[in-house]
Amino acid sequence: MAIAKAERLMNLALCLLGTRRPLSKRELRDSIEAYVEASRSGGGASRAEAGAASDDSFNRMFERDKDDLRELGLVIETVESLDGEIGYLARRDSNRLPPITLDAEEAAALGLAAKVWQQARLAGAASGALQKLRAAGLPEDVDPYEAHGALEPRIPVHEAAFEPLMLACRDRRPVVFDYRKATAARPEPRHVEPWALECWRGHWYLAGFDRERGAERVFRLSRITGRVRSRGAGFTVPVPDVVTVRETVASWAGETADRSALIRLRTGAGYPLRAKATAVRELGDGWDELEIPYGHGLDAWLVEFGPDVVVLEPAELRADVVDRLRAVAKG
Repeated sequence: MAIAKAERLMNLALCLLGTRRPLSKRELRDSIEAYVEASRSGGGASRAEAGAASDDSFNRMFERDKDDLRELGLVIETVESLDGEIGYLARRDSNRLPPITLDAEEAAALGLAAKVWQQARLAGAASGALQKLRAAGLPEDVDPYEAHGALEPRIPVHEAAFEPLMLACRDRRPVVFDYRKATAARPEPRHVEPWALECWRGHWYLAGFDRERGAERVFRLSRITGRVRSRGAGFTVPVPDVVTVRETVASWAGETADRSALIRLRTGAGYPLRAKATAVRELGDGWDELEIPYGHGLDAWLVEFGPDVVVLEPAELRADVVDRLRAVAKG
């Protein structure tokens, strides 16, 4: 919404909420500066023609503003006076939100949510929200951490891309950023319609529609390089009702496994792989042999461990890893 219109709507709402009696169009026109300016415009061949033009301009503007305020939820009453003049007002009791009632469980859960962010950019908003929760019913003697097993949640956000992407998801604005795949030596520009951000195992991921590839994609924020830039055009595809970020990332890591892979892993390296292993055997000479679940996307994950991993079986997985490593070497 343009700043001028937002200011005009705010002034109209304040006038309607602040009056004790209905205000006529004429009174509103004389009280709000934007309407006064509209009345002065309209020029013409004569003063009468200019006056008629300014009246029409004001009437159209006022009716649009009144409809916009009602659409935003403001209850505006129309009252006819004894002399037949129409007046408008917005009674405070008709536009007051109902009191917030929270039981101890709900208040504690919202208290946890308000304290979950560690970042300074969000700390002020979270602190203010927590104070409002206290005023709305969060008991002073209820510690949200004690109410939920003394667990203090934290959501770390170290990537500079997080905040602009969060705002872009909220506002449904396409973005452009440079992204380096795990198998690529250099980043490539991506033009994305962002859908959702989700944290999984300590890393943030963005799900959205990749315009160049014409398909849904998931991006790890730590691989975004440079600045996230907004693009004014709207979305070209509808946002799905369900965005499966974690399921997609889990498939990359072999979480949805239907086979088993045999790899050699350097001793003291690859702890995430060791955590997934169903069997580990010491080979000596600084190497171990692991059996790990094998699912879609495991080749991309293994490449991240570089020379610390050698794939033994199956042959197709080994070939995929070798192809990815060659692509990185060529880049």
